[in-house]
Amino acid sequence: MAEVNKYEDTLKLYDTNLNDADITKKVNDIISKKFKENDKPEVYKKIYSCIDLTSLNSTDTREGIWKFTDGVNTFDGTTDIDNVAAICVYPNFVETIKEALTADVKIAAVSGGFPSSQTFIEVKVAETALAVANGANEIDIVLNLGFFFEENYEELAEEIDEIKHACRDAHLKVILETGALKSASNIMKASVLSLYSGADFLKTSTGKGYEGATLEAAYVMCTAIKEYEAKTGRKAGFKASGGISTTEDAVKYYTVVKEILGEEYMTNEFFRIGASRLAKNLLDSINS
Repeated sequence: MAEVNKYEDTLKLYDTNLNDADITKKVNDIISKKFKENDKPEVYKKIYSCIDLTSLNSTDTREGIWKFTDGVNTFDGTTDIDNVAAICVYPNFVETIKEALTADVKIAAVSGGFPSSQTFIEVKVAETALAVANGANEIDIVLNLGFFFEENYEELAEEIDEIKHACRDAHLKVILETGALKSASNIMKASVLSLYSGADFLKTSTGKGYEGATLEAAYVMCTAIKEYEAKTGRKAGFKASGGISTTEDAVKYYTVVKEILGEEYMTNEFFRIGASRLAKNLLDSINS
């Protein structure tokens, strides 16, 4: 019992009794005071370099992903804007990107039974290991929400730890699916447990079936990352994903993350936005 209680004991180190209305007010205050200073081309360029350019469609083909990757290759070095941070795809397309990619861009694969996380741990580990073996630098998995809601924190944490081990040198992003967690308190608990279990990044959403990213979720997750670093000395990154397509929305996320975590986090080592349409809109904003 003492072993299981370590997860509850860890949660007690953080304030997980959060009020949703208070979080919304804090987010609105940040946006009203700080948005304007970040709404400029230099920030648009920085955000562009933090994009995980994503293609997660049932209709994706090897040829389509090759052309998708070739677009990233073509962009490289053509302007003073740094290229996107990563290309994010289903794990079966990692090898295609590895063959096609010439730009200095990471390869990210969704894994671990994405997007539901409802499969055997053995399958999750095997899928992750295969993606890494094929060339993935980053793995995006979904938190086991079933374990979370039944408060089976031991199995939840052990599952993340096993997948983290299968990642070897690749970074592990844990998707909380904040639209399913709903409350700020749940999001904070899920954030702490994921960080405790070895997550290199916290990510908001899959964009499949639930509400995508919200500024309130970003606020809570970044607060957890900041508090975790203060307690352990270990930094973790934050990724917003699910429905972020406009320059205005991207700048809002940038603003919230910057205000909580600080300027040192505002590089693609620690900040990402998962998107498919945002890249073009940012370029249009930069060139307008």
